[in-house]
Amino acid sequence: MHNRQELTLQDYQSRAGQLLGVSEWIVVTQAMIDQFAEITGDRQFIHVDPVRARQSSFGSTIAHGFLTLSLISRMSFSAVPRIQGAQMGVNYGMNAVRFVSPVRAGARVRGRFTLKQCVERKPRHWQSALDVAVEIENVDKPALVAEWLNVAVV
Repeated sequence: MHNRQELTLQDYQSRAGQLLGVSEWIVVTQAMIDQFAEITGDRQFIHVDPVRARQSSFGSTIAHGFLTLSLISRMSFSAVPRIQGAQMGVNYGMNAVRFVSPVRAGARVRGRFTLKQCVERKPRHWQSALDVAVEIENVDKPALVAEWLNVAVV
């Protein structure tokens, strides 16, 4: 895990509408795709059969959209500042997710995180809404865009 920047709750909230950070690149390997297919039972050929996938419109195997989505947590560790005094953070869900571009095996992806808002939902529980774009290296359109909700207990 990386040394993440820490911000006071007030400083964090003041960044609403601003880019919080961009993650490090992650290589999406065929091994990761195969492991995800095994865990989820989604073994469609476009994910796990390189020979057959080459003949598809994708031209190679591609990551599952949900695999790419699941990497958002990992990406956030190198991009999103921690709130000082937070005892824990909880993934609260998504308001919207769109899978825009396929992630081919071997591609590098990274997350771009913008804080929409941070509001107190109940005492000490602060809910953040983050706009997330998962970018693919050398591809114009992102792999996905999402609005991600998290709760920090401060």
